[in-house]
Amino acid sequence: MVRENFYEDRAEEFLRLKGYRILERNFNTRWGEIDIVAKDKHCFALVEVKARGKNFWVSPQEAVDELKRKKLVLAGKLYSKKYPQGSYRFDVVAIEEGKDWRSYHLIKNAFLENEKIQR
Repeated sequence: MVRENFYEDRAEEFLRLKGYRILERNFNTRWGEIDIVAKDKHCFALVEVKARGKNFWVSPQEAVDELKRKKLVLAGKLYSKKYPQGSYRFDVVAIEEGKDWRSYHLIKNAFLENEKIQR
């Protein structure tokens, strides 16, 4: 069984290698949670971490659906009011793994605040 924060720990390491400076983990509100808050150059990145095994029906990226995005946007607005330090964007770290491998994919600007998912 995988430890609760295992994938967030791996994502944090991955983001550090990409030059991100981690500011906070698990920013909680009653409307949602931001897994990782980081600084990427001059922008704040509010990062959602999603992991899936190879045989899942939905990829990690697809798991950040419209409802999840709405929750992230609400949490992001609250974060920006609490810490009004500059512009921010929503990133996703998608982790896929199989029996003997794990891959990481960083999606910068994964979605906009008022973006609808196209079907």
